[in-house]
Amino acid sequence: RKATDTFLWPSHLETTAAMGKTAAPKPERTGMAAGLNKGFIVTRRELKTKPSYRRGRKGERVSLVREVVREVVGFAPYERRMIELIKIGSASTFKRALKLAKKRLGTHRRGTKKRNEMSEAVAQMRRKA
Repeated sequence: RKATDTFLWPSHLETTAAMGKTAAPKPERTGMAAGLNKGFIVTRRELKTKPSYRRGRKGERVSLVREVVREVVGFAPYERRMIELIKIGSASTFKRALKLAKKRLGTHRRGTKKRNEMSEAVAQMRRKA
């Protein structure tokens, strides 16, 4: 990640859930002035986990709201075009769907995520039919 990548798009918030921060236990201090674990020996306090550590995790309410919005509003025009390309089913159209998503969303990672989301939507449509 670059220093400029601080803002996350709403559809990509769940990617950071897998990258959840956990506090690794640090080794005890040696009491010496030099070395890897240098420093004065003190008793360690158990600190509460910071709220910032859960940043990017998708909550129940957010997922429910997104589901309702998707149901009511439907797909964007470029998403519908992607669905049509994915429905064709050939490797070239699958790649073309990624190129379209990349063009609209800006990065390869976002495009791949959107293509997976759309292919999941196509699979769900096939299950219903």
